[in-house]
Amino acid sequence: MAHWFHRNPLKATAPVSFNFYGVAGSPTANKICNDLRSMRARLLEIFTDVTCNAEMMKNATDAYFSHLQCFTVSMDGTTQENKMRYIQNFKWTDTLQGNTPSAQQDAVFELISMAFNVGLWYTKFASRLAGKENVSEDEAKDVHRSLKVAAGIFKALKEVHIPRLITPAEKGRDLDPRVIDTYIIQAQAEAQEVTIARAIELKHSSSIIAALASETADFYQKADHTLNTLEPECSSKWRKYFQLKAFFYMAYAYCYHGQTLLGNDKCGEAIRSLQEAEKAYSRAEELCKEYRHTKGPGSTAKPSEQLFFLKLGGFIKNTLEKCQRENGFIYFHKVPTEPPQLELKASYGLAEPIPFELPPPSELCTPEVYASFDLTRGAKNDKGKPKEEEVKPMKEPDLKPQKDTGCTVS
Repeated sequence: MAHWFHRNPLKATAPVSFNFYGVAGSPTANKICNDLRSMRARLLEIFTDVTCNAEMMKNATDAYFSHLQCFTVSMDGTTQENKMRYIQNFKWTDTLQGNTPSAQQDAVFELISMAFNVGLWYTKFASRLAGKENVSEDEAKDVHRSLKVAAGIFKALKEVHIPRLITPAEKGRDLDPRVIDTYIIQAQAEAQEVTIARAIELKHSSSIIAALASETADFYQKADHTLNTLEPECSSKWRKYFQLKAFFYMAYAYCYHGQTLLGNDKCGEAIRSLQEAEKAYSRAEELCKEYRHTKGPGSTAKPSEQLFFLKLGGFIKNTLEKCQRENGFIYFHKVPTEPPQLELKASYGLAEPIPFELPPPSELCTPEVYASFDLTRGAKNDKGKPKEEEVKPMKEPDLKPQKDTGCTVS
């Protein structure tokens, strides 16, 4: 199922040399700087490499972050701030703000920005896997896990690392609480989509599927609400995606709740629930069209063209007709004017973020090596007015649509 998920662009960044001239006062200190430069370049390179998998990403991420912590955590056994934290200027774009970068002279800002890109990569990796033809069970698990890993990264950034910054987040930038909260919610909601697809495929009870779908619709509604105070030009398209997904899973919830009601011999209520499912599905179709014509950052998803989307419309229609036939022959129940309340809470399948932890600092980062960094020596080329470096957008590979088999794990 190619193009099932909306994806905002990766963050782009200016080159960083980590060339501190005489400040790095020992061979090991110089090696840390040289390693940082090459590891950063490698990590940026594999963000757009379609052959990169989760293991490769974790290895590259751990290597870079273990070295970067030589500049972000205390290395001399005291509670004082690392003296190297503010020596280098870092410049990054934001996912909703085009190619206009923001900059901070702070290694913690670099850690956060790079980790943010890692989280985005896991969502794009999940999307790429889900877009394959004939997704296997193991690949479906990888999609599910990758989205939970992404949610865990964004959550850790929000709760642990962003509060360390001295410069507060600018409105509409990726570190704005509204934006990062939305990324957390989106990753969790999309992980639950995989759970729902699996539950349908394995023919779990209609009550379990309805509850999961209802919770997932709530997630998407929450994501939409979280962005409602952001500037429309950077959030409208993203919000349309959340709205169409919310109505789509609301339709699922009403449809399967109707099946549960019919199983409990509440045929009139079942009909009313299926009628509400039809309304929600029709609204989702309308929103798909609106989404395609709304301008904004990110790749355009095409959910209404996917068999998974199209199947639901037919399923709702057939189930409603079945209920109406049963009511005409057996039950003769009055159909309520008000739809049933979806007060459904899922006991199973809710997607929790996988906790994200940084690797330990590199073994090169000893107190002795740390002491060899001398800020009083050498030209501090990144102090004061930072040198202007061009920030070129990431050249992301196109996700080529493949034949849609209707495989529900996507």
